[in-house]
Amino acid sequence: MTTRVVVLGAGYAGCAAVTELEDEASDDLEIVWISEDDYHLLLHEVHRTIRDPAVESSVAIPVAEIKDETTEFREGRVVGVDTDARAVELEDGERVDYDYLIVAIGSATADFGIEGVDEHAHYVKSLEATRRIHEEIRAAADGASWEEPARVVVGGGGMSGVQVAGEVAELRDRLEEPIDVTVVEGLDDVLPKGDPSARESVRRHLTDRGVTIRTGSFVTRVDDDHVYVDEGATELAYDVLIWTGGIAGHEEAANVGVAREGRSGRIHAGTDLRTDDDRVFAVGDAALVEQGEDRYAPPTSQAAWGAAEVAARNVLHDLRDEPLESYHHVDKGTAISVGDDTVVYDVIGLPFETIEGVAGRTLKRAIAARWIVSVSSLRTAVRAWGDM
Repeated sequence: MTTRVVVLGAGYAGCAAVTELEDEASDDLEIVWISEDDYHLLLHEVHRTIRDPAVESSVAIPVAEIKDETTEFREGRVVGVDTDARAVELEDGERVDYDYLIVAIGSATADFGIEGVDEHAHYVKSLEATRRIHEEIRAAADGASWEEPARVVVGGGGMSGVQVAGEVAELRDRLEEPIDVTVVEGLDDVLPKGDPSARESVRRHLTDRGVTIRTGSFVTRVDDDHVYVDEGATELAYDVLIWTGGIAGHEEAANVGVAREGRSGRIHAGTDLRTDDDRVFAVGDAALVEQGEDRYAPPTSQAAWGAAEVAARNVLHDLRDEPLESYHHVDKGTAISVGDDTVVYDVIGLPFETIEGVAGRTLKRAIAARWIVSVSSLRTAVRAWGDM
């Protein structure tokens, strides 16, 4: 009897789940992969396309290069999951039955309920979004002068905000156009987490590129040309607003019949990646994965990757009446791009807390290349090397 496992999403978690299932599966397992995009987007490198849309081919890997011929791929948007009937509902009305389901649909960018953000800001979640950001920055620069430069505001620091601001600054230098870049972060540091020397290094790299950093300033409202911070006491005019603050569950997650965390809307999963439905597993940014009392796996690509591999194996363990594994995240380090510079810190096995310059760039490229090789090929990784 054939068992059908359906995987939702083509992000890091979805790719890792599919490839792990393919590596471990037997002939009596049918794998169906569903995503609204027919490519895997290297989300931790998509900021590169803000500066240069030509690198899109390096950060988007076609699904056909990733999956085995035996895995069925269906391109479509998931609008719901009927857990009683064990069926995935697609936007076009199709229903896809499953015996086991791995939900890896990623996340949305959290606007924290701030008035005007969803209406006026760009989110960095897709190639279409970064193309629009690139085009709007160029259009704003065309109408600017050195006396009245174009104004780009990045709402939110952290890894995403820092990398986006760095790419906008590099685009400005490439165009040699008058563009002001400002990062607004509510916490006290533009990079709230990580080694102190790394946080200082990131701040220094940004300021060296002429990026203005406003920390301790929470955005309270946005309209069509201003960002209001400090309870509305300060107005920041903008031509292009890019929002990188936080993550929230996709609206699709609300229509999956399993328990979710109330504030973020992300699906709750145990250390074995199971939800409160024994046949549904959740991984990646779509899930809050338990790591002990009031502790959860971080929303990072390396956590998504590791958890998805365990979830895939646990599907097979459950199918064979074997004990399930637990996933325990171990942070292997962080690499952050600031334009053409890279700051790498807390890497397991290396004696240095923070690495910069050529060594940092090389290590970051190696991390990206390792992932590309694992889901595609060495040839694809070599082709993309210079764009990472």
